[in-house]
Amino acid sequence: MEDSPLPLAGVRVLDLSRVLAGPWATQLLADYGADVVKIEKPGTGDDTRGWGPPYTANGEAAYFHAANRNKKSVAIDMASGEGAQLIRDLASQSDIVVENFKVGGLAKYGLDYASVSAENPKIVYCSITGFGQTGPNSHRPGYDYLIQAMTGLMSVTGQPDGSAGAEPMKVGVAVSDLFTGLYATTAILAALRNAEAIGMGCQLDVALHDCQLAALANQAANFLATGVPPQRLGNAHPSIVPYQVFDTGDGHIVVAVGNDSQFQAFCECLNRPDIGARENWRTNKGRVEDRANLIALISPLLKTRTTQEWAETFNSGGIPHSPIRSVGEALQSDQVAARSQISDHAEGLRTVGQPVPFPGQPNEPPPLLGAHTDQVLRQYLGFDGSSMDNLRTIGAIG
Repeated sequence: MEDSPLPLAGVRVLDLSRVLAGPWATQLLADYGADVVKIEKPGTGDDTRGWGPPYTANGEAAYFHAANRNKKSVAIDMASGEGAQLIRDLASQSDIVVENFKVGGLAKYGLDYASVSAENPKIVYCSITGFGQTGPNSHRPGYDYLIQAMTGLMSVTGQPDGSAGAEPMKVGVAVSDLFTGLYATTAILAALRNAEAIGMGCQLDVALHDCQLAALANQAANFLATGVPPQRLGNAHPSIVPYQVFDTGDGHIVVAVGNDSQFQAFCECLNRPDIGARENWRTNKGRVEDRANLIALISPLLKTRTTQEWAETFNSGGIPHSPIRSVGEALQSDQVAARSQISDHAEGLRTVGQPVPFPGQPNEPPPLLGAHTDQVLRQYLGFDGSSMDNLRTIGAIG
């Protein structure tokens, strides 16, 4: 398998997206061997190039480095007639287009799906927006924070009412964008396979709101089954007990008891088998129904020993658990090192790599703005140096 080409070798992707959801999708495609050409505005580029501090060793915002490895950056001014024509020409030779402009925003450049597919019927054209191409909110811009609020995610995140610091909370990373990027990638790959089979592409209508709603998973299913809106439970789980953070003698530990046999083993670790023997706590259903009394009994026991002492005990007892690490501690852990998830590049650049790699996968750092403009125009469109000089003179490329 080491000598086999990457799964998407030979696939050309025109990336007209910015910020996170779209770039997250195209980064995955690039990881798997697609030739991803990222179109950026001359002089400024993707918005996230300026989303700092912090900055990396090459002066770019660290945020940009999270979603743009293995791509080629081409600086073209879409607002100029010549620039728009260049992008149309690139689209005609691409297999996939990914864009996240406002609904209808690319039509004036001749880069909407109808225009592009008229020249290239096999194109898989992925449009990523906040609310989709239809519906009463289709005209609205969509940002991750707003989507977390609108889909109910924030209503189930944070401390419960009546507790200290109780208020709806957003998740600590832009999960709505990231879920959308993942959903977009799977849809693109399915559509690409279909296009190769029947010779006809399609437009994919991918919305942050739709993807985050789907990613509510069991919380949405719980409401649909009962009609009762889920409530915030802090670090507890709505359907499993005990499955939460506990205070220890010197910090905190997460315990994730996933079934009834684990609960019996957990009680043995606490030196309290009598807790596991109580009839109303022998099943997860009973533990959920009597959550408050059970947790009130367990919590003081966890405070009698340090986090490390409990970790050793739970390791011996086969109980799923973890200390709460900082991001730095997580990235520097033995597990991360063993899995080679941190990539070191020239100039001191470091990035988190692809979590599901293929042999021979590329490992190029995110590109500087316009680093591949000349290369791509030569390779794709056959431009020579003089032609590109003329385009720079009129400001069509950077």
